[in-house]
Amino acid sequence: MADGEVSADAEPEADVESGDDSDSGSEEDGDERSGGSAEDLLVREGDIAGDYLERLLDLVDYDGDIDLDVEAGRAIVSIDGGDDLEKLVGPRGNVLEAVQELTRLAVQQETGTRSRLMLDIAGWRADRREELRDLGRATAERVLSGEEERIRLQPMTPFERKVVHDAVAAVDGVHSESEGEDPRRRVVVFRQT
Repeated sequence: MADGEVSADAEPEADVESGDDSDSGSEEDGDERSGGSAEDLLVREGDIAGDYLERLLDLVDYDGDIDLDVEAGRAIVSIDGGDDLEKLVGPRGNVLEAVQELTRLAVQQETGTRSRLMLDIAGWRADRREELRDLGRATAERVLSGEEERIRLQPMTPFERKVVHDAVAAVDGVHSESEGEDPRRRVVVFRQT
């Protein structure tokens, strides 16, 4: 690990919950497509995703309860309750990210529109969000204290970077940027000048 680089798996010292926990980008959220309201389309995305994931769980013979919701302009789908679900998360959420992308593609095939749905399995993404908020806040505080002028975190997924950026944005006097190319893209936290 290079000087001034912090692992995204590190245990942060700060205990803070701040920022928007959505992984929203600059994509359109509230437009009406195909004559229905945006909310109706997101509910339909969730239903399609739920059906797809139910079939997947049946194929691998895993138990799990599927919950569908709409938050912050996107469909939210979560699977909880089964003992084998950790296998669908994988190391650092790698399998979860792949299942999410497959689910988005299944929704796109049915609707003809690219989906931004968010999938969580066994509460992993919710737990990870809390860890990343703490890491973002602790890193911002370290930079603010003058301990280091800039800190580069380990490479992260877009979801992880968004959570860290939001946590850093809640601290006055610091800002963050992403640098590099996926899959090595990382957050860098700077003192504001």
